[in-house]
Amino acid sequence: MNILAIESSCDETAVAIVRNGREVLCDCIASQVEMHAIYGGVVPEIASRKHVEAISVLADRALEQTGLTRRDIDAVAVTYAPGLIGAVLVGVNFAKAVAYALGVPLIPVHHTRGHIAANYITHPELEPPFVCLCVSGGNTIIVDVQSYTEMRVLGGTRDDAAGECFDKVGRVLNIGYPGGAPMDRLGQGGDPNRYEFPRAHVNGAELDMSFSGLKTAALNLLHNAEQKGEELNLPDFAASFGQAISDSLVPRAMAAVAQTGYNTLAIAGGVAANSRIRADLERSCKQAGVKLYMPELKLCGDNGAMIGCQGYYEYLAGHTAGQDLNAYATRDISL
Repeated sequence: MNILAIESSCDETAVAIVRNGREVLCDCIASQVEMHAIYGGVVPEIASRKHVEAISVLADRALEQTGLTRRDIDAVAVTYAPGLIGAVLVGVNFAKAVAYALGVPLIPVHHTRGHIAANYITHPELEPPFVCLCVSGGNTIIVDVQSYTEMRVLGGTRDDAAGECFDKVGRVLNIGYPGGAPMDRLGQGGDPNRYEFPRAHVNGAELDMSFSGLKTAALNLLHNAEQKGEELNLPDFAASFGQAISDSLVPRAMAAVAQTGYNTLAIAGGVAANSRIRADLERSCKQAGVKLYMPELKLCGDNGAMIGCQGYYEYLAGHTAGQDLNAYATRDISL
């Protein structure tokens, strides 16, 4: 089964063709990062317009790269939620038009479910059930993946996402956007214990997280040093900040594994590329005897392959949509 998959939830336009859920025939991506870096963050209106310019070109390119024709496409999968509403609408409307023109099923895919499915591409042997730590710029949640299409949120951030914190602090440091990768590189070799940052706890909800206090503490430290004319050790700062985020994520992910009784943990989303978090997870899972699965780095960010992979399992579960499919800025992963 060849699925044409479309992703346009933020600032990457992606079109992939995935066969039978786990074989990626092509994954064409047009990034807008350089454009939005000028503004220090994604400008929704610009993102939507750039999706419109790129999406049909990428679809033609995908067919050309695979040598397939329109008749070889058996279904169309698309991110319908969550994301920047204008950006998501571009993908949804294009997918509806393609599915209608080709007379094939239309498959709506939750963006975060797609990130989880990126692990199936990297690790063909991985099957549910397992716990997945989903960490990105838009959200941070711990998910009980009971089956390919049945999922339950065990815990999540009460305010900012972990990726958003990296982006905001990176912006103040003027080291590049998105901030995750530059912060990761900056912290290499730094002392993670040099600067003290808070690790928040939510009473009565031990798997929930909060990052707003951490972000505020980091920004205050930077601003206070600037006002006093003091010079911070930036590698130590970045390492300490990254360690604080990892210390909020990893123990809760491990606690979720113990709570469910599973023996398998996965990580997904853009922040899954962070070297400190990956190393801490590997260490903790090794100590606990838990199997750890992580997507290869190129599949951590937004891409069409992950949507095609999850779309296959949504199709098998009978989750298809008609021409009345709408886009949503927010949507629970369990729906």
